[in-house]
Amino acid sequence: MQLMDQMNNQAFNKSLKLEQRNSMGTTKFAFILAFFFSLASGVANAKPNYLDAKPLDKVVNNSVGDVRGGTTVLPIITWGGDIATIYGNGNKRTTANGSIFKKNGLDVRLQREDVFSKQLEGYISGNTPYLRGTLGMINAASDLLAKDPRTKPVVIYQLTWSAGGDALVVKDNIKRAKDLRGKTIAIQAYGPHVDYLAKVLNDAGLSLKDVNIKWLADLTGTDNSPMNAFYESDIDAAFVIIPDALALTSGGNVGTGSEDSVRGAKILLSTKTANRIISDVYAVRADYFNANKAQVSKLVRALLQSEEALANVVKSKSSNAAEYQRTMRASADILLDSPQAVSDAEGLYADAEYVHYNGNIKFFQDSKNPRGFDRLNTEIQSAFKSIGLTSGNSALTQANWDFASLKKGLTQTSTAQVKRFDERAVANVVTKKQQQGALKDGELFSFEVFFEPNQQVFSESLYQDAFDQVIDLASTYGGAIITVEGHSDPMGYLRKRKENQPSVVLGRIKQSAKNLSVSRAQEVRDNIISYASKKNVSIDTSQFAVVGHGIAQPKTGICNAQPCAPKNEKEWRSNMRVQFRIIQVEAEADVFKPL
Repeated sequence: MQLMDQMNNQAFNKSLKLEQRNSMGTTKFAFILAFFFSLASGVANAKPNYLDAKPLDKVVNNSVGDVRGGTTVLPIITWGGDIATIYGNGNKRTTANGSIFKKNGLDVRLQREDVFSKQLEGYISGNTPYLRGTLGMINAASDLLAKDPRTKPVVIYQLTWSAGGDALVVKDNIKRAKDLRGKTIAIQAYGPHVDYLAKVLNDAGLSLKDVNIKWLADLTGTDNSPMNAFYESDIDAAFVIIPDALALTSGGNVGTGSEDSVRGAKILLSTKTANRIISDVYAVRADYFNANKAQVSKLVRALLQSEEALANVVKSKSSNAAEYQRTMRASADILLDSPQAVSDAEGLYADAEYVHYNGNIKFFQDSKNPRGFDRLNTEIQSAFKSIGLTSGNSALTQANWDFASLKKGLTQTSTAQVKRFDERAVANVVTKKQQQGALKDGELFSFEVFFEPNQQVFSESLYQDAFDQVIDLASTYGGAIITVEGHSDPMGYLRKRKENQPSVVLGRIKQSAKNLSVSRAQEVRDNIISYASKKNVSIDTSQFAVVGHGIAQPKTGICNAQPCAPKNEKEWRSNMRVQFRIIQVEAEADVFKPL
């Protein structure tokens, strides 16, 4: 029996290496899940060991070495964004003749390293000049890497955004993001989800200090992972990769308590909705960048070309099946240690949104971009400083490329915006929810602005702060719809009702109030779009839906099926408002159109 346990542990640990990802959460592969569940069947999970998350400069202590010559070690991680890197290297671990990398004068050896602390050790010691992770993870190491000017990271390239691989799972006592106040959340220390948590809390009007954080060593697949911690009665929420989320919630619905699910558990928010939070990047040591800028630029150019070429291979996979299969098999072999795991490699690819040439320009150089490099760094550093993970004094720098010089060999450099939603389907879903009184279902965040009696104009001069907030939310949660909901003052209706006016008159007043609320909401929506345009901020107009409630949902409430009469001027004014609601619609397959 002891030998069998040892063999099972060895087999599990081997399979675990295929999918551990300490960067941006990703697909946890079906064959690993099956193996894990078969081992875990009937066996109670061990209690997780929580960490005291200290700043990384107190944890990693490596002496700085010079970068070694010869073939360059290029770290990759088990994530869909790295499939383009593999393709560019000729679907090989070492640069193949005729590959995109070779044609750009590169000679690299791809080294998968999903444990970020090990990447840091190799980076600091000089085994590789490059660091591969999320922007949040590299920020978490900023104090450590700033100790020596040689290792200060220069961010050179954005590969992808996480667009479905990561999720916040909550128990049934949490309905909206603001309900996280005072709750206990399990999350991997130094992993891909810390800045994800910080941003969600901030948008709900909270901070990291408003929740209790339980830090775990691992991302997935072990007793010391957020998924395992979620089974504990004192854990209210957990940030996990999407396969763990599906297991905990009975396939993405509501957990039944059977198999590996938790009764009442649900996915509150995934990166399919919050698709502009987790950014995957490459950084390089400052000393290497300064001495080898031309060589680093060749890597960036090769990565841009590889992303575009891979996109064409995927797009034409039916007519170019051999090349597509060759790429996915190689990626499965290099990322998952199994060339047969093609479907899992495809899942990795689907969870990643490549940013390409224009996306890199927008990320690094567009100062107006609400989700650009500078904005994200400020957010992350501020959040990490608030809980002592960083000092906040070691801001990351970027390469400041002349992207025009990196354009050679690229053909897809247009900037046309793609609408992510079917606007008619969005309108139908919102109308149905309104009729059912279910607009709160799937709500992530909401806030209100108020207007004066008979007000028809909602200018930026009056509502700039609110408009900025809407633009930020729209830019961050590109997979959500944003309802702009108008509400009207019920006093006119109540006075006529008190006068015992006939129902036909009361009906006309109700309809007039509803029409007015729709026009006000439309005016607000149009002014937001105009304001964004003036700021040169691109937002997806298909993401917005206008709703007119009229007097049906007064702030003062409903009394005996009628609007409650305001008791004072404050209550009266509270009914004259426009409400913004950010709603998750991932389950509405006919509404959301992935890129």
